[in-house]
Amino acid sequence: MTNTVSEQYANIDFSPILAKTEGEVITESPVRDVRLPSGKVLALITLDNGRDHTRPNTLGPATMTRLGETLEGLKARAAAGEIQAVGITGKQYILAAGADLSDISRVGSPAEAKLVAQLGHKVLGMLGELGVPTFAFVNGLALGGGLEIALNSTYRTVDASAAAIALPEVFLGIIPGWGGAYLLPNLIGIENALEVVISNPLKQNRMLKPQQAFDYGIVDAIFPAATYLEDSLAWADGVLGKTIKVERKNEPGKIERLTKWPIAIKMARGMLESKIGTVPKSPYYALELLDKAKSGTKAEGFAREDEALAELVTGDQFAASMYAFDLVQKRAKRPVGAPDKALAKKVTKVGIIGAGLMASQFALLFVRRLQVPVLITDLDQARVDKGVAYIHDEIGKLEAKGRLDADSANKLRALVTGTTDKSLYADCDFVIEAVFEEVGVKQQVFGEIEQHIADDAILATNTSSLSVEEIGAKLAHPERLVGFHFFNPVAVMPLIEIVKTPHTAEEALSTAFVVARGLGKNAVLTADAPGFVVNRLLAKVMGEAARAVYEGTPVADVEKAFAPLGLPMGPFQLIDLVGWKVAAHVQDTMSHAFPDRFYANENFHALAELAEVVEKDKGGRVTGFTKEAAKVVKDAVGKAPASADTILRRVQDGLAQEIRIMLDEGVVPEVQDIDLCLILGAGWPFIDGGATPYLDREGASERVFAGTFHTPAIRGIAAS
Repeated sequence: MTNTVSEQYANIDFSPILAKTEGEVITESPVRDVRLPSGKVLALITLDNGRDHTRPNTLGPATMTRLGETLEGLKARAAAGEIQAVGITGKQYILAAGADLSDISRVGSPAEAKLVAQLGHKVLGMLGELGVPTFAFVNGLALGGGLEIALNSTYRTVDASAAAIALPEVFLGIIPGWGGAYLLPNLIGIENALEVVISNPLKQNRMLKPQQAFDYGIVDAIFPAATYLEDSLAWADGVLGKTIKVERKNEPGKIERLTKWPIAIKMARGMLESKIGTVPKSPYYALELLDKAKSGTKAEGFAREDEALAELVTGDQFAASMYAFDLVQKRAKRPVGAPDKALAKKVTKVGIIGAGLMASQFALLFVRRLQVPVLITDLDQARVDKGVAYIHDEIGKLEAKGRLDADSANKLRALVTGTTDKSLYADCDFVIEAVFEEVGVKQQVFGEIEQHIADDAILATNTSSLSVEEIGAKLAHPERLVGFHFFNPVAVMPLIEIVKTPHTAEEALSTAFVVARGLGKNAVLTADAPGFVVNRLLAKVMGEAARAVYEGTPVADVEKAFAPLGLPMGPFQLIDLVGWKVAAHVQDTMSHAFPDRFYANENFHALAELAEVVEKDKGGRVTGFTKEAAKVVKDAVGKAPASADTILRRVQDGLAQEIRIMLDEGVVPEVQDIDLCLILGAGWPFIDGGATPYLDREGASERVFAGTFHTPAIRGIAAS
């Protein structure tokens, strides 16, 4: 093993990946000399792909090659004494959004995948070997390889207004492969690095704000946006002149490496196994790299990253992740089947039928995002007052956290009102119900409201599984009704299923899509079929879990049997989250609609009446029934437990069958919409790509309908 990164990668032939750069949006790296107040010269590189801020700088092979040539030239200038430092920053608002994922997904072999890692290490590693100090001025978004540019530099500053800073690779089924897995723990300590590299990506890809990055010690200084570059250059001059001393309080010492490091790794491994199981590969690869980063040279650390990245990039999980990423980044933003937005009715006031928790959450979301008057109603004034008070209190919490200023908070409070007088709904443009999940109740409240609203006002139902057409059957204008199904928690979950009945007018549908976008949600069009998409398929999962238990399989064994699906939680953990009464209701709906394909058991309702049904471990995983629940199910449970393989195959084949039927019936426009719904509405993991790529890989599609959902199947290079 060589001592320097430059020596390690000096004689590698990168032509196989450079031959595949057609279509790459190249980020250029022009240089200008900046004379600092001390008289020293800093050569400043500004990464810029020539596009506006909506197309961030990315780092493909051609980009990296040009940056490498730039750095080689600066190394020669440094050796000649022409410059005393090198700085690197980005175009306005953006340093870089990391590697160009479209280029990475085009690699044709494990050897080419390794070359991608090696090229990144070769070029970015030069930032630490130019012969003069290097400064990364993180002026905006810095993700993945963008942050690794900074980590490979000697010093780092950040703009206090930068949008986000992160190493999101584990979320996408890979690892920080251009130095991040080695450099970060050696900069900020193992516990902080575990948070940034593994925990945050697994928490819905959580990003860091600039102040957090500074507090961790990822960056050495933070400056306001208005004078960011000026302040950063002055700071760099102070560092060069030794009038500013850079202290890194989180940088690990020898004792931490020997004691705290292995303990932190062991605890993290246990936490991963408890929270996500052992199916996802990238978190464990990252954990291994972070563990080994406590010793050895930078060159050795980079070599380990090369091997790990090559293995993961060519695997099934990365291929599925890229499919999922494309769905979320592109398809979700251009919903298939959405009418022309020019048809949408302008929404200037929103009405919400109900004042309970769900209705109050709706009101808070609508008023925050649309900033229009929101009116809630309920059976009596006490319930209305309670709902309004809850909404005002939640606005107060946002104000206390600094997420709203006082004026904004007061404005939002003033926009939310409550009433029992339905006539006040006369000027509402969009009215959504959040009442009990029963057709008759929903018909009644809509019938009452329709007497007061304008003929062109839009009505929306938040039903999770009932027929939208049946709910609107007694309306004078059923064409105004659309399904608008949120997922819990309302403020967090990004999906809305927009349901079209045979009567729904294009204006109503268009308005629903525009409102969903205004709420910051991703909308998917579905037909009016029982359970729509997400609940229909989750009912299949939960039904197969219940079937196995009532056959006599212990709850804990059933949970383990579902582990290979890679879902964020086991079936009974999911049921416990959504509520046993809700789950029982959904199962009844689905088994009534499709009795030959969905399992339900009357005993389930008896369980749902209990205060506590299951016991859990510290990680939240279900370990079994409570004593009370065990008594309730005792006489209903059989004595023929199913094996783990049998349970898994049943749910795989059941899902494949149900999805095939849904596609044949036109519940959604295309198979991609099924996966998008499951990813956004059920937390189906990126590494599966949703359900259908997983079912193709596992052979369920072939077993059920002698085909595949995707042609060719979505597989990694190593498997193809």
